[in-house]
Amino acid sequence: MPANKDPAPLIGSIDEGTSSTRFSVFSMRTSRMVAVHQIPIPKICPKEGWVEQDPILILEAVKDTMEEVSRHIKDRGFTISNVKAVGITNQRETTVAWDSKTGRPLHNAIVWLDMRTTSTLEMLLEKVPNKNKNVHQKVCGLPLSPYFSALKMKWLLDNVEDVRNALHEGRLMMGTMDTWLIWNLTGGPNGGLYMTDVTNASRTMLMNLDTLSWDNNLCKFFEIPIEILPEIRSSSEIYARISQGPIAGIPIAGCVGDQQSALLGQVCLKKGQAKSTYGTGCFLLYNTGNIKAISKAGLLTTVAFQLGKKAKPVYALEGSVAVAGAAMAWLKDNIGLVDEVKNIETMAMSVHHSGDVYFVPAFSGLYAPYWQSDARGVICGITEETQRSHILRAAMEAICFQTRDILEAMHKDTGLPLSELWVDGGMIKNNLLMQLQADLCGVPVVRPHMAETTSLGAAIAAGLAEGVGALDIEHLSPGPNDVFSPKITGKERNARYSKWKMAVERSFGWDITGNDITS
Repeated sequence: MPANKDPAPLIGSIDEGTSSTRFSVFSMRTSRMVAVHQIPIPKICPKEGWVEQDPILILEAVKDTMEEVSRHIKDRGFTISNVKAVGITNQRETTVAWDSKTGRPLHNAIVWLDMRTTSTLEMLLEKVPNKNKNVHQKVCGLPLSPYFSALKMKWLLDNVEDVRNALHEGRLMMGTMDTWLIWNLTGGPNGGLYMTDVTNASRTMLMNLDTLSWDNNLCKFFEIPIEILPEIRSSSEIYARISQGPIAGIPIAGCVGDQQSALLGQVCLKKGQAKSTYGTGCFLLYNTGNIKAISKAGLLTTVAFQLGKKAKPVYALEGSVAVAGAAMAWLKDNIGLVDEVKNIETMAMSVHHSGDVYFVPAFSGLYAPYWQSDARGVICGITEETQRSHILRAAMEAICFQTRDILEAMHKDTGLPLSELWVDGGMIKNNLLMQLQADLCGVPVVRPHMAETTSLGAAIAAGLAEGVGALDIEHLSPGPNDVFSPKITGKERNARYSKWKMAVERSFGWDITGNDITS
């Protein structure tokens, strides 16, 4: 095929997620995806609660997807020279340790949802007055939790002999998935760049949110030598060039953690904008601008992005809903209310309201802003008139009410009004869910036509980098989208939210062995 005469630059995006790795190429003129290839990544679960992945398998998958996409774009009339830069987005907190001399991993990657560090957490809390999990919150924005990378790094140092030996011999490298990939793609043992970006570093519990550098006191607390950690860079700058393969010589110029990348992909660049990713659970990020808001409701403070070496960092509050799509799966698999999850929307639309039924899916407690580990799921308001469709609709409304709970907490922490809620993830195809979300939160819900916002965010970061020149932040705007505007009155909205709060209170205290999650 002859070369494409379209002068619009292309930007590549490596999206290394928990379940798959993909490489995409976007046109920076239209933000449309030109080509994509995806490879699933298996999990390894050697013990209950342990979740690992093979770092070499992930690296090879990244290389394979790049190889495949390079062929695809040639078939579409482009050349590799059309690709101006590559951005990387990745599963956050997942931690890898490897040998700087050989490039071989010293252990499988410990995935973000792995819970083996619970005992490590208990040991660390013994050093803290009143076992206060928020002891470092003002510095790093995070509570002590098995979720974050510092505890995974400490576990590796404490429990893996190969890691300790590498430390003593000066050949230990350790970091998040972005660090592993960038080091390997830019040369590995032969001069590969050892770095991370501010968004990924902000999820380790080791970075000071004010200085954007590793914090000596935090490193001492976790007993992690600061000298083994990678350099922290901005989210958007030319870091180094890919050293080999079909796109050798192209610069890596963007790096953003996956949830922050979705915020960027939605072009939520202004203070007061928020996005929610709907999957098994929900991840909400709320742009707080240059203000580092420390939450009083148990939300996380994180770096949203830093678009250039000299740019001021933009911060965000992050909250999560534990049970979203998982509630739909439960209705199908556990109690058989529906044969297929895809049929829930149609069945829920067969009634015009939930019949005053409220479903609180607190299967393993409630998190922010309630922090009740003794809560359990309840369905309230059932009468002899209640039908299956009412319960299905109530389950959809539960996702929306939980989202409002988080957004209300974010508003209290920041005082910033929410102008609109941008959405992404698998569940946003459900039109009824999107309308209910707008109705119950009282703000427009904006659904982009381009579903791959996480991949797009990394491409935007790379395209904005100085020296790439593919994008201008002043002219950056969202692509085509659908807007769901609230259709109910504020009085009705607040009355229904009050009933939701009543239902939530009825879920408390069911597991008498449970403790307050924050204790």
